[in-house]
Amino acid sequence: MSLIIYSIPIFFLLIGVELLVTRIKGVSYYRFNDAITNLSCGIGSQVSGLFLRFLTIGVYIALYEYSPLKGKIPYNYAIVIVLLIAVDFFYYWFHRLAHEVSVMWGSHVVHHQSEEYNLSVALRQAWVQGAFSWVFYLPLALIGFEPKMFITIASIQTLYQFWIHTKVIGRMPVWFEYVFNTPSHHRVHHGVNPKYIDRNHAGTFIVWDRMFGTFQEEEEEVVYGITTQPKSWNPLWLNVEYWFGLAKDTVKVKRPTDAIRMMTSAPGWKPAEMGGMLAYNEVSAATFEKYDTSISSRLTNYIFFQFVILLIGTSAFLFGIKKLAPIEVGYVSIFVIYTVVSIGGLFEKQKWVVLAEGLRILLLTTIIAVIVLKFSTPVYAASSAGAYLLISSVWFATVFKELTSNK
Repeated sequence: MSLIIYSIPIFFLLIGVELLVTRIKGVSYYRFNDAITNLSCGIGSQVSGLFLRFLTIGVYIALYEYSPLKGKIPYNYAIVIVLLIAVDFFYYWFHRLAHEVSVMWGSHVVHHQSEEYNLSVALRQAWVQGAFSWVFYLPLALIGFEPKMFITIASIQTLYQFWIHTKVIGRMPVWFEYVFNTPSHHRVHHGVNPKYIDRNHAGTFIVWDRMFGTFQEEEEEVVYGITTQPKSWNPLWLNVEYWFGLAKDTVKVKRPTDAIRMMTSAPGWKPAEMGGMLAYNEVSAATFEKYDTSISSRLTNYIFFQFVILLIGTSAFLFGIKKLAPIEVGYVSIFVIYTVVSIGGLFEKQKWVVLAEGLRILLLTTIIAVIVLKFSTPVYAASSAGAYLLISSVWFATVFKELTSNK
């Protein structure tokens, strides 16, 4: 099982610690709708990763079989350090190009859409990023690094990046700031201040940015997000919105070469007759307007309850996936995506969400009954499913009027 999945309890423990620290300091780095959307994107990323790994890991293993050093590289501390440096080096180039090549930006943009900066943002991952990033690591297969060794070190490199998504930590010691990626460096990376855009692409070692000219020190206060906010809490739309807009613009160009340039140039590039390169405007934290929507405390509590059920269910699904048949994995994955989309619709009070959420409650009731019947007793199945159906139905009825009224 992936180290990332094993780390889920630690992620939420640290998020809780960060929330406690901010409460003690009297500052607010979290918004409920933003944080839930971050976590929903992360849940969707884990689910989509179950299917992408057949491509990513499968090709890596296939190339490893042709390596002249297959089975000859030992697994010791020196090799671990070498592989960590190599993984981070290739990650830097993927990450940099994901910011500098428009079609690749679509695979990464989700991670930058949050206009807050906290540990939940670290979990806000794009659902198809792995379909682009895996190509950059294939040289390691040809060199002869075993797949299990690569997966372990790549997971460690990813886990390192969790703690740098915070405003609670200021600056680290000078020597550490010079060598490693830190919260200060990564805050810059998430900024839409013109001087911060496309800077500090490192994963673990900031030396890559220093070497290749993409380093920027944290100076004025960072404004977070992207230059064109999609204005949505729907994780599915957030994952496709950029590509959808890129496709619409691409079909409008007069020359095929311009269509290719729109996909391969920096995000925001258009031919002169369509406005040219997007200009980056100066921003400040004092005047920047964040996307937000307003819902009642009752609907907020309902969403929180449903999200907790989703989180528990998805965690159990990921931890116990080896016990499920492929078709069951597919059904559960579809339902998980359905749920995060419905939660996004609740935040926005979309018209379609009333029917979608009502149907989702009935479906989840059935799923609970089937799961408990499979692993426990009929009495326990009936009581669990019945309790969820009753609580959710009554609670949903209390927010029905808010969802059907004019926004």
